[in-house]
Amino acid sequence: MSRFSAPIAEQIWDMKYRLKDSGGQPADLSVEDSWRRVARDLARVEKDPALWEDRFYAALEDFKFLPAGRILAGAGTGREVTLFNCFVMGTIPDSMAGIFDMLKEAALTMQQGGGIGYDFSTIRPRGAEVKGVAADASGPLSFMDVWDAMCRTIMSAGSRRGAMMATMRCDHPDIEAFIEAKQDSARLRMFNLSVLVTDAFMEAVKADGPWDLQFGGKVYHTVRARDLWNRIMRATYDYAEPGVIFIDRINQQNNLNYAETVAATNPCGEQPLPPYGACLLGSVNLARLVEAPFTAHARLNPEALDELVRTAVRMMDNVVDASKFPLPQQSAEAQAKRRIGLGVTGLADALLMLGLRYGAADAVEQTRVWMKAIARSAYLASVDLAREKGAFPLFDAKKYLASGFMRRMDADLREAVARHGIRNALLTSIAPTGTISLYAGNVSSGIEPVFAYAYTRKVLQKDGSRTEEEVVDYAVQMWRDLKGDAPLPDYFVNAQTLAPLDHVAMQAAAQEWVDSSISKTINCPEDISFEDFKDVYLAAWDKGCKGCTTYRPNEVTGSVLSVSEKTEEAPQADKGADVVYLTEPLDRPAALEGATYKLKFPGSEHAIYITINDIVQGGHRRPFEVFINSKNMEHFAWTVALTRMISAVFRRGGDVSFVVEELKAVFDPRGGAWIEGRYVPSILAAIGGVIERHMIATGFLAGEGMGLKSDPKAEVMAVGERPRGPACPACGQYGMRMIEGCMTCPSCGHSKCG
Repeated sequence: MSRFSAPIAEQIWDMKYRLKDSGGQPADLSVEDSWRRVARDLARVEKDPALWEDRFYAALEDFKFLPAGRILAGAGTGREVTLFNCFVMGTIPDSMAGIFDMLKEAALTMQQGGGIGYDFSTIRPRGAEVKGVAADASGPLSFMDVWDAMCRTIMSAGSRRGAMMATMRCDHPDIEAFIEAKQDSARLRMFNLSVLVTDAFMEAVKADGPWDLQFGGKVYHTVRARDLWNRIMRATYDYAEPGVIFIDRINQQNNLNYAETVAATNPCGEQPLPPYGACLLGSVNLARLVEAPFTAHARLNPEALDELVRTAVRMMDNVVDASKFPLPQQSAEAQAKRRIGLGVTGLADALLMLGLRYGAADAVEQTRVWMKAIARSAYLASVDLAREKGAFPLFDAKKYLASGFMRRMDADLREAVARHGIRNALLTSIAPTGTISLYAGNVSSGIEPVFAYAYTRKVLQKDGSRTEEEVVDYAVQMWRDLKGDAPLPDYFVNAQTLAPLDHVAMQAAAQEWVDSSISKTINCPEDISFEDFKDVYLAAWDKGCKGCTTYRPNEVTGSVLSVSEKTEEAPQADKGADVVYLTEPLDRPAALEGATYKLKFPGSEHAIYITINDIVQGGHRRPFEVFINSKNMEHFAWTVALTRMISAVFRRGGDVSFVVEELKAVFDPRGGAWIEGRYVPSILAAIGGVIERHMIATGFLAGEGMGLKSDPKAEVMAVGERPRGPACPACGQYGMRMIEGCMTCPSCGHSKCG
């Protein structure tokens, strides 16, 4: 019997976590082999590796403890990879040389797949004097554009998908431009943006007082705090960005506030980190720990939870020693503080099994109880590790116990820390778990509500056909197994039907016992008023959250299909002419100028490379020949045929823009895909788009769709019902949804955040 409860779970394992050799052949023959590989690798630093290997395996078995994807995929492989998920880079110096040194470090980190965060508040504002060069500063946003281009370049080179977080203080003179930066749909696409909101600013907002925008002790502007707050709110209401981070609260509550200052987070916001801070992630699957679900005796076994948390803490502490790091500064930071981020997944499913409605008062209280139990077990386990292996190097008992979070801990735990120290400076965090939740049988993600109880997923088969399969939420499947066709009770609510303040209440209850932060999306209805929307953020502030991320579907954030403006039509030929005679083929010069383009079509194993060479006639460049190449042998015959046919047409001269039109009109009956924000109906249409962009770049065409009798892109986008969510850039299926701060595909698990 397979351990996987759903086909999608096995597909996720095979695609993302299963160890394969250089030829793509499986080295892990089963998921048990994957668990054994990870358990063995994390136990090798122990004095009794065999004992701890078995205990670690037991924690992994049946998806009870879910290390983050980098640990599952990288541990025990012998590869030079980082097992850490989250990085905040060094403080950016306010100098050209320092800025580009930081850019290099970011590139090296992203090359290994690390998501990174940066605070751009340290760069002087636009227009500020640059002494010694008689020039004005270009400001932090201009350098964010450079980072954005770097990230796109790293991705195009075949690296793992990267994500970046950019933060800026609410008192920086360029904060208004930062707030509006992503309203330009072509700008900063590789960044998530968040404003660092201070306590003083929130007090000024409530008092409707003035607010100084300053840098280096100089006040550049003074604005009304409430006006600036409304600009932040309006941007996120309309565009879903920027997010809000309550930075003073983060630093006040930080166990390490005596040793570090936090000014940025990782891309999804659950890890506020100091310069060069690094954190690894893992989640306890609460849905697997519920006994007698959907009965009057249902409960989450507290003894099993305590044992699992303690084992997970030990495993994650060992990862600090087992992992590689992109930069030596990151390794030093991790070793000095031994920070880990243990969280949960399956919370909403566990509540359902106990008959509790997500967001209701009893569910909020149960969440608080569970999260406190996890925090106690984690901290006590770390104290035990300190007795055995030593406290983290920067531990100072008096200062550590004086932190805001530690003041909330029970007296017996505080006494244990004072007496024995603690191994890990921070221990808890709630990270996005979209992919590992699918891998674990489609349990609810993190502390999010269930988004959809069931949906149909189209699966691409090896022969190119597609089959449909139902993907069912873990708790719903358990209900069906136990109750048959009995209707779901009223307490089965989902993200679409919940009131936004129910989301806030759940986030605040969990945050009370999480020492880092939480990745959580508060779904708001499209018709929520602007005033009610602002109240969500004020409630998050008042209830003690460390940040707030919302998602309101609208024409900007949720639109999928759009029709381009009516294109210019090419001059019409004489309607009476049935045949157009072509000239003789043009002779090929000995040398031609051209360009090569890389095209990665979602779902295709190998990239396609398109080389277009031009000839100069009358002082103007025009396409002369095309070469199309791919390592995929299935493409060989048609790429050769396409190369020869298009080149033959190009060499005849005349208006060859119809080639673009014909290619863009080719539709694949198996479905197209979304590439860089636009729907492309087939690989051939994508090739047509590449040729069109080349023609525009060389001046042969005036613009996209211009010079064509019709723009097939516009026609396909106008057809059909509007889907519930955007199409996935990886698999092409519609229904992308915002979960835990990331646009996530329910069909294949793709997430823009990694």
